[in-house]
Amino acid sequence: MAQTLVLDRREFLKNSAATGVGLLIGFRLDARTADDPAGSQEKPMPNPFNAWVRITRDNHITLILAKSEMGQGVSTSLPMILAEELCVDWQQVSIEQAPTSPKIYDLGTGGSGSVASSWLPLRRAGAAAREMLITAAAQQWNVNRDTCVAQDGGILHGARKNFLSYGQLVEKASKLPVPDLTKVPLKNSQNFSIIGSELQRVDARSKSSGVAKFGIDSRVPGMQYAVIARCPVFDGKVKTFDATKAKSVSGVHDVFVIDAVAKGAFSAGGVAVVADSSWAAIQGRNALKIEWDEGPHAGESTETLHQQFLDNAAKPAQVLRNDGDANAALARSGKKIEATYEFPFAAHATMEPLNCTVHIRKDGAEAWVPTQAPQWAQDVIAGVSGLPHDSVVVHTTLMGGGFGRRYQADFVMEAAQVAKATGKPVMVLWTREDDMQHDFYRPSSYHKFSGAVESDGKLAAWKHFQTSTSIGSVWGDKGEADTGEGEFGTAAFIPYRTPNYRVEYTLAKSGVPRAWWRSVEHSSSGFVVESFVDELAVAASVDPLQYRLQQMGEDRVIPDFGNPKESKPLVTARLKGVLKLAAEKGAWGSPVEKGMGRGIAAYFSFETYTACVAEVSVVEKAVKVHRLVYAVDCGRAINPDGVRAQVESAAIYGLSALLFDAITIRGGRVEQANFNDYEMPRIADTPKIEVFVVDSSEEPTGIGEPGLPVVGPAICNALYALTGKRIRRLPIRGEDLA
Repeated sequence: MAQTLVLDRREFLKNSAATGVGLLIGFRLDARTADDPAGSQEKPMPNPFNAWVRITRDNHITLILAKSEMGQGVSTSLPMILAEELCVDWQQVSIEQAPTSPKIYDLGTGGSGSVASSWLPLRRAGAAAREMLITAAAQQWNVNRDTCVAQDGGILHGARKNFLSYGQLVEKASKLPVPDLTKVPLKNSQNFSIIGSELQRVDARSKSSGVAKFGIDSRVPGMQYAVIARCPVFDGKVKTFDATKAKSVSGVHDVFVIDAVAKGAFSAGGVAVVADSSWAAIQGRNALKIEWDEGPHAGESTETLHQQFLDNAAKPAQVLRNDGDANAALARSGKKIEATYEFPFAAHATMEPLNCTVHIRKDGAEAWVPTQAPQWAQDVIAGVSGLPHDSVVVHTTLMGGGFGRRYQADFVMEAAQVAKATGKPVMVLWTREDDMQHDFYRPSSYHKFSGAVESDGKLAAWKHFQTSTSIGSVWGDKGEADTGEGEFGTAAFIPYRTPNYRVEYTLAKSGVPRAWWRSVEHSSSGFVVESFVDELAVAASVDPLQYRLQQMGEDRVIPDFGNPKESKPLVTARLKGVLKLAAEKGAWGSPVEKGMGRGIAAYFSFETYTACVAEVSVVEKAVKVHRLVYAVDCGRAINPDGVRAQVESAAIYGLSALLFDAITIRGGRVEQANFNDYEMPRIADTPKIEVFVVDSSEEPTGIGEPGLPVVGPAICNALYALTGKRIRRLPIRGEDLA
């Protein structure tokens, strides 16, 4: 909800007079607390004002905003929204990263929510500034304000053709009261000239030229480097260590133990090696002799977890939803379909390995962190140092990928611990092996489906059992008593009609850390729902596209089963719309080339509707994806080119999990270490991707993650059409296609 702030604004102007600040508008961007791991910790609520519009006398507009740029393009899309309402050239608006001050700002970037949560507040802030500037101009000219209009970065008096730039008006405008942001008139969308335009990303040049500075590029005078030797078994700890050889490595300064943290940041602890360079620190770590206490999880493996899944599936489960009587309908059905699906753990594998630079002094601390949660980073550093939050400055840097991994604070905890011990600025740097083997992984899960199809093809019953190593059991307030409801997403309120609908869950226990991975629960739920619907279509002898449309039936609005008051409902008309558009653009129903298969899937996640048609072939038991055709309804697209880029990115990320990615456990430790055994798609593996964005006047919704859930089932449904083989476990193996 937008609010005004007068005293703070005047105080800011008073303190910033030397900078030439003329007008400052405050507004609120509501954080998506469900995606904030620090939100469950006890701490005072931040000041509601966490973003500002600043206009200076040199006619420059700055957006100060607490959103992290991690490749998703917010440094372009958010200024576009602001510039539209201000009636200025969008290139005249720049982004200034907000300081990490919890009394003023509410930080956090996740849940595909940056544009969706900023849309209305940014428009209101821009409109408020515009209206104040119009009033200031009217007063200066002594004319009716209705005769004045904002255009081209200034105010024009229509009759006299007088023109004053915003910079010329900010001093007078700054003395006016800020209007009620909930009532300020917004620009008619029919007059938009910036929103909806195809604009190049403002950070494209600096990133492509190597000028852009990421967290790993941080350099501070006197900085040292540190790497951590962590127990290869999760929750293990140091028993004894010998640092003699490590300290003999040239450049190594110190070797010491840092403690594990079992709450909040969940860091593993271990032995820190501090040196003049990252290379020396790594060589010093290699020379360490450590005896580990492997702890309680040394016997865990992928095989033992799989057996636990099977055992859980054979026992009574917790019922999360029970409409009608699915068990009875299944028992009497003449056509019952059953299927099981299984997913491994998956790593985030961000391009830029984790890193954090921290300097703790007696009078304060400073940090340079590529993070999605700078406020949490500040909490951690303040806690380790014993300093007040106001004395901890966190610089949020660019980051080479986030995908949820950089919403953690374990790497920040390690840097703070090492910096406190050394008293010097230190960068804790993770190698690729560290990153692969000490991640917070996508949960491993097992799904058992049962469906009943009537003689006319209607869906008589739908039953979905899931057992997984849930995220809620790690991060939720209830721990292992968490219901598991968050593991289902849209799988708990599918768009397909049935009178008998049952959802069950059993927690699978594991020592493997897990947390948010791109599209979170939808990465598995989208796959299983859209794969099983395809199986039902075959059982009903109906074309998969037509079956989906038939089973959706008349247009309906379906509330989010887990969060009906705060989340937007699923509107089946919009889901049908993307299905039909993808089918049209993907030539659904037309003959495919010999040796090719075509499949389709559609899904609702992060309040966005996506559909995908995939074309595939199989060569020597290897899957070749030739073409992906997407239709996307994410409400009003701020920058359609940015939307397409996000969907393409999600498609490739999903393709990685489908074809290659599996984190396997043996002896309580991760078997994979680098990209040689945890592969990514090469250029030759990358299909042609076409993205068609629905022209919509609805409010913008998420786009960074919704492209992922449909890519897997579309491809696997295409494989079935080609081979007659159903893919029910990931990643795809050659033997599954034989």
